[in-house]
Amino acid sequence: MKKNLFIGNLPHSINDDQLRELFEAYGAVASARVIMDRMTQRSKGFGFVEMESEAEAEAAIEALDSKEVGGRPIAVKVANPRESRPGGGGGGGGRRFDSNRRRD
Repeated sequence: MKKNLFIGNLPHSINDDQLRELFEAYGAVASARVIMDRMTQRSKGFGFVEMESEAEAEAAIEALDSKEVGGRPIAVKVANPRESRPGGGGGGGGRRFDSNRRRD
């Protein structure tokens, strides 16, 4: 069964391929993603790696948690499952009525 890992304190210079390479030494990687800031297109300093098995994920955690990568000790932990967020809402906008506005 696949296991999703959270990787924190990543150097801002690391990309998805480099993150994948780092974890492939410990098993098959289904996906690796560095989270980017939408506005600046710069790394937020964390990411997620999905390993193909729990045993491989545990090996990666054991080997890489607190290991220095790019001058920073990274944190590797099992990722918490994503919480479902209520969808919808918002929308809106449009023209609003202003009772103080003069109509001629």
